[in-house]
Amino acid sequence: MDITEAVKQIAEADIEKLILSNPKSKDVPYQKMTVRPLLIQKQKMYQLERFTERQAFQENIEPAALAQVLVQSLQEEYSQLDGWSHKANYWIKISKKGKVFYKEKKKKEADAPQELAQQNRKKQYLLDAAEAPRPLVDLGVVTKEGKVVASKYDKYKQINRFIEMIDEGIGPEIKQINIIDFGCGKSYLTFVLYHYLTQVRQIKAQMVGLDLKADVIETCNQIAERYGYDGLHFEVGNIEGYTPHFSVDMVISLHACDTATDFALYNAVQWKTARIYSVPCCQHELCHQMKRQSAGSLTEYGLLKERFAALLTDALRADLLRAQGYQVDLLEFVDMEHSPKNLLIRAVKKKESAGKNNHAKERAEAAMAAYQVMPTLYRLLYEEDEK
Repeated sequence: MDITEAVKQIAEADIEKLILSNPKSKDVPYQKMTVRPLLIQKQKMYQLERFTERQAFQENIEPAALAQVLVQSLQEEYSQLDGWSHKANYWIKISKKGKVFYKEKKKKEADAPQELAQQNRKKQYLLDAAEAPRPLVDLGVVTKEGKVVASKYDKYKQINRFIEMIDEGIGPEIKQINIIDFGCGKSYLTFVLYHYLTQVRQIKAQMVGLDLKADVIETCNQIAERYGYDGLHFEVGNIEGYTPHFSVDMVISLHACDTATDFALYNAVQWKTARIYSVPCCQHELCHQMKRQSAGSLTEYGLLKERFAALLTDALRADLLRAQGYQVDLLEFVDMEHSPKNLLIRAVKKKESAGKNNHAKERAEAAMAAYQVMPTLYRLLYEEDEK
């Protein structure tokens, strides 16, 4: 099947979302492009959203132009397309030699047609409130009747944003996944993610949540048993030195305090984990190490010094992960107005043939020398080599 024929079948479906990814070369200006339906003055349109590392650019096109845009994008820019409609999931993969692979998987039961997204008003979410997902109902975010509680709408958006960021890295070919959630706490996002993977995506998931609080872990295990989540288990333990019971495909670390994030990242690297999602928290280590005027005005004032140290910490973490052969993005997790701890580190393991990135390591070391700091992640990754 050629690209034109494959795209035609997808473009004629009642598309909910498309993701074009895996740029064919470094010259491609955007890392990925998403396509969503919307209504503008009662007229059906499609919104194209193209992403660089730090920005997103939107463009609206008419349905008649969709197939042409997709064909051109797959011929010139991207080698993969993932798509979802009310009746099926779609997948296109183009090999380096130009061979086109196409899959279409019909859904067991076609979703009830939903109203198209309204520009700046209504958005389609991966977690459909109308289905009243049990974790969201128990959280008080969604009613048993499938309505989002008005006062919890921001929380509903944040949860969906988290699911979207993880979903983007899980292709339709993945049928089974093993996940460790470090510092899981009360685990509401863990329960929601497990629900999405197993109930919506129909993926066989094995997940372990780890935390130091025994009473919290006991409660989480009781909830998992009550929900019938057989693949979800919680353990009492420390991130440092933790040994998993299975091969780990994904590591999640949400708000692990200070250097606990570094131990979570280090473990993921040691296990050659394919995907890492980390939201750092309470980053004091470098702030204590930095001299008062090591960065001029940025370190002269306590508040600015603290914020600058947090940014430097995550910049170094990103470079150190790149040095270990990961593709790294720093993303906004939630709107700043809801939480200042809104940065998410997303790291995806490149193919083994890509090797390690010495330039990224050298850049991290240059910054460390300039500000006279030694982050825990660097020490964990390289102290054995230096002995």
